[in-house]
Amino acid sequence: MTDQLPASTLRLALVVGGLVLSLLLGFGVGRLNSGPSSAAGSALAAGGDHTHPPGAGEPGVGGLAVTSAGYTLTPLGGEFAAGRAGEFRFQIRDAGQRPVTRFAIVHDRPLHLIVVRRDLSGFQHLHPGMAADGTWSVPLTLPQPGVWRAYADFTAVTADGTQVPVTLGVDLVAPGGYVPRPLPAADRQATVDGFTVGYEGSPAIGVDVPVRFRVRAGATTPTLEPYLGAYGHLVVLREGDLGYLHVHPDTELAGDAVAFQLTVPGPGRYRLYFDFQVAGQVRTAEFTLSVP
Repeated sequence: MTDQLPASTLRLALVVGGLVLSLLLGFGVGRLNSGPSSAAGSALAAGGDHTHPPGAGEPGVGGLAVTSAGYTLTPLGGEFAAGRAGEFRFQIRDAGQRPVTRFAIVHDRPLHLIVVRRDLSGFQHLHPGMAADGTWSVPLTLPQPGVWRAYADFTAVTADGTQVPVTLGVDLVAPGGYVPRPLPAADRQATVDGFTVGYEGSPAIGVDVPVRFRVRAGATTPTLEPYLGAYGHLVVLREGDLGYLHVHPDTELAGDAVAFQLTVPGPGRYRLYFDFQVAGQVRTAEFTLSVP
């Protein structure tokens, strides 16, 4: 006669066996999961193909966020009446919400402030002053009602001397009836205050392309003066989200042309704002660029 375990003993053995099996399976699953996760962590730490610095967005495009790379653009006020002179005050704060006071000089200034309405009209290029407590201020008039975008383009200097280039953006509002202006058609030539400005070059997606601007005054070529560390300054904004493109200027003239290296991130329409200086006065020529 075969011995049989009591029912209670059998149930206890089954329960214990199930627990042991669960622990073994859990250990195996944990090992399987930990392997790929550790490898992914190593790739992230090493700067793998699909990683970006903290707070970074689309490569080569800035100004889409009020916080990026551990820095925050913090307006101190920001109510404006259309057409009335006001003042824009703000701070750049670090991850601990402390005002930043150390900035590198880039293009002859520690910070460049670009202001434009969301239909890409009303462009302004300003240079605020900074107080000892890290508060920046600049006179600002928003000439028409609407929502405006303010970009702070700067390079912060950390405690160990590391330079961190960042462009942050924030909306400013001038209440009133807003009638957006249609973006002008794409054109390689523009006129401003009697000067005719044209450009050469066909920007391509994801590729650095030289773009050269030439300034004419009737049949003559005026003498361009250095402005912001070069013979011109170029800001490029993308229609739709108002992404701010980083443009690299050549410090010397290319013959009689002001040259830049420009990369566009994708198809769409862009607005180009080319600043140049003649006889001590800065003017801005504007162009629409269409990238298929």
